[in-house]
Amino acid sequence: MAPPRRGKPKAAAAAAAAAFPGCLRLIPPSTVAISVHAKPSSKVATVTDSDLSDEAVSVQIDAPARDGEANTALLEFISSVLGVKKRQVSIGSGSKSREKVVLVQDATLQNVFDALNNACSSQ
Repeated sequence: MAPPRRGKPKAAAAAAAAAFPGCLRLIPPSTVAISVHAKPSSKVATVTDSDLSDEAVSVQIDAPARDGEANTALLEFISSVLGVKKRQVSIGSGSKSREKVVLVQDATLQNVFDALNNACSSQ
């Protein structure tokens, strides 16, 4: 007889993930991937969507897109919005594109979702 399974059932894990928009994904064990549409050379760094969409979070960056300045500013802005250290935030893909995937280490989907919602609603 096989031992009983441990952990969450797959249906419960799928239901928990469905509560969050598609732009946020959990990479086990504790990294959150955020799909970002970056808009460099803006006047103010801010999250522009009033609601988190399934495609990406739109973020305006107050740095030009040259020599990695916008990427650095994006990582600093995301870390300040989420309330995490800068070293916990990195670009997973899209470093030379406006469509990026930002990775946040040692975070939960709920914390990232709440922080981005607060940033959206504080505009």
